[in-house]
Amino acid sequence: MDLVSEFIARYRKEYDFYEQACRMVAQSLEANLRSAGVRAIVTSRAKNPTRLEAKVRQRALKRQYGTVSAIFDDIVDLAGVRVALYFPGERQEVGRIIEALFDLTEAPKEFPTAAAPSYKKRFSGYWATHYRVVLKEASLHDSNQRYAEAKVEIQVASVLMHAWSEVEHDLVYKPLQGELSVEEYSILDELNGLVLSGEIALERLQRAGEQRASTQGREFSNHYDLAASLIELARAALGEATVTEAAMGRVDTLFDLLKSLGLNKPETLAQYVQPLHNDFEKRPLSEQVIDQILIEDPGRYATYEHIRRVEPTPAVSLVKGETSQQLEAIGEFIQLWVEYERLLNTLLKEVQPGDSKLWVPSRTALMLNHYYPQTGRAFVQTAKRIQNFRNRLVHGVDTPTQESVKAASEDLRELTKQLKSLVESHHPKKAHDQEAG
Repeated sequence: MDLVSEFIARYRKEYDFYEQACRMVAQSLEANLRSAGVRAIVTSRAKNPTRLEAKVRQRALKRQYGTVSAIFDDIVDLAGVRVALYFPGERQEVGRIIEALFDLTEAPKEFPTAAAPSYKKRFSGYWATHYRVVLKEASLHDSNQRYAEAKVEIQVASVLMHAWSEVEHDLVYKPLQGELSVEEYSILDELNGLVLSGEIALERLQRAGEQRASTQGREFSNHYDLAASLIELARAALGEATVTEAAMGRVDTLFDLLKSLGLNKPETLAQYVQPLHNDFEKRPLSEQVIDQILIEDPGRYATYEHIRRVEPTPAVSLVKGETSQQLEAIGEFIQLWVEYERLLNTLLKEVQPGDSKLWVPSRTALMLNHYYPQTGRAFVQTAKRIQNFRNRLVHGVDTPTQESVKAASEDLRELTKQLKSLVESHHPKKAHDQEAG
């Protein structure tokens, strides 16, 4: 048995492994794209053994493989996932989601590349981004840990570009009827030009949808509608460049929260988007808006927690679910956080009366340290750490242990104690009124 035959024989035995690995990547990615309000068609496949053999034999003429392992290292797309975007302008958001969900084995590959084409094209060719990833071990049950070893290639492009590339790839790189003629190359080039024009039309369609979704006096019909409006409103508040760099996050959760609270309209959303220029924390837009809604009325935490509990988490699987003891500890932490947040805002309103902008607790603590130096540097450092813990907990980034939640609650109690002392020493009447309330 020659080396290529040996490789194919081994691959056939492992075919189900690669098929399952890319299916898991596709399922996780599709769920997270849907959650973020990104419209796409996500498909997966393990490479067909017959076509793979033809490819490897052709490459073996140049590569001169010495071992079967060398062939496995050379063929990077044994397991593949394709993301066909409705709107090509969302490639960057998809990239952020991929890099958050999976571990990259190398830097993403951008197309078109600088390689010289075999035919002198008028148009630029294939526009896409390819990612080579592995599943994160922490996202898998113990029984699925072996799938973390499988390398998966994710190809991200528009639906139009994927269709054109499929035709070009089979005709140019896998010709079944011989080398293409100049006329055939010209037609493919012409089609590429039409596809690029189509992508421009899709981008215009996306912008038109964003403007429509932000029309006042109407309700958002779904979270895709909300995502379009959020982008449009954020551009007005933050500017084009900032929004391009900002991740969307779980727009589906934001939609459910707005709907539950009767805030499900563009003009209401605009009130929470407008102050975002004050928040320089690199967090998804939806998280920032949710935080403003919660800060405005801490009683909304209960509604938000209910929504987050009943919604499915867009991931392959969690290592462990939240136990009743964890839920109890989390509930205690949230209660402490509401009190901490209230005290921060009480003090800040005293030093900056009339300021209605959003106050992010970590920076509010830094500001208070300026006005009340007695809080000390340790107070600011602990406040930043607890703020980060709160963000990851409240927005479902982590499933923390009961011990870590209790430890954070103890730190929060200490911070709250210091804030109460400040209120009592500088504003005794206000403190008495709040205690009586």
